[in-house]
Amino acid sequence: MINTPPTFAKQDNLKFFKTLNSRVNNYFKENNIPKTGNWKIHLKTIILFSIFLAPYFLILTLDMPIWLQLLLNVLMGIGMAGIGMNVMHDGNHGAYSSKSWINKFMGGSIYVLAGNVYNWQVQHNVLHHTYTNILGHDEDLEAGRIIRFTKNAEWFRFHKFQHYYSFILYGLLTFNWSLTTDFKQMRGYLKRKLSYGEPQSPTKLWTVLVITKIIYAMIWVVLPILFGVTWWKVLLGFFVMHYAAGIILSVVFQLAHVVEETANPVPNEDGEMENTWAIHQLYTTANFAPKNKIVNWFTGGLNHQIEHHLYPHISHVHYGKIAEIVKETAKECNLPYHEFKTMRSAVIAHYRHLKDLGQKPQLA
Repeated sequence: MINTPPTFAKQDNLKFFKTLNSRVNNYFKENNIPKTGNWKIHLKTIILFSIFLAPYFLILTLDMPIWLQLLLNVLMGIGMAGIGMNVMHDGNHGAYSSKSWINKFMGGSIYVLAGNVYNWQVQHNVLHHTYTNILGHDEDLEAGRIIRFTKNAEWFRFHKFQHYYSFILYGLLTFNWSLTTDFKQMRGYLKRKLSYGEPQSPTKLWTVLVITKIIYAMIWVVLPILFGVTWWKVLLGFFVMHYAAGIILSVVFQLAHVVEETANPVPNEDGEMENTWAIHQLYTTANFAPKNKIVNWFTGGLNHQIEHHLYPHISHVHYGKIAEIVKETAKECNLPYHEFKTMRSAVIAHYRHLKDLGQKPQLA
């Protein structure tokens, strides 16, 4: 990991972001609505937590065949992914509510999803949102050596098969959170003295991490066994739940940044990027299925990734409206606005890009 962060250009001759900010602010002012969440996200929170927790209580209280339990575990994984993309995500961006304690509470839902607030905020809010698609700084491009997400990454012979095995490995995302990822990230982030907001005591952060992991294991593994669910069914169900959530979350994340249309800019010798931060977001980000109501609802507006990257503190319930403003302003400034009309076309584009990146560089 490169430790010296690149700097973005400060001069915007196109006045893109200044013009866009004025128009977006006018939209909220003219319609007299807050930029944070509303009743739509409140209702969604209830529905998603019901999908996540109702099957859990059914498994605890009812004797059922293994096939039915696993179906319920898949449903829990779907609810888990939904909470992550909607409730936790908006909360940790300060977009769920105008009240900071509500944002903190909703952002803390990541603890029941196997994650950690500090790690997530550093990786996502700081590294990913600031240095989007810049290898060595955006950790969303890091998958060890097993997957090559950018042509700037080192190539290995096994990468020529990555368009086959990547989708299988995607399911391990949150399962790895629950076991090892958080410990590795916290050690690395604290060593680099990274933080989001006010720096916190390392002792406090480690204490919170260990305690929440113990509580997590008690809820999802120990408690079901105490209720009489056979231990191997518990462990299998735990893995299935995480695998379902991991596939959903990973695919949604990759469709926004790892497609041929999005760029992977490299800083010059002085560590400077060619574009301003806002224009950089347009080159490195893509939307998908913007008119699909089901995708819009379930992904928490992450299919409107361009709008989210430009305005992470605005709740996703507003992205559909401000997308029209962003798209028109980008067009006026002759800037890119990458968009896939359907989710299917985005998945195909990601698959093809993985295949292209898997070829030996001299042949690609």
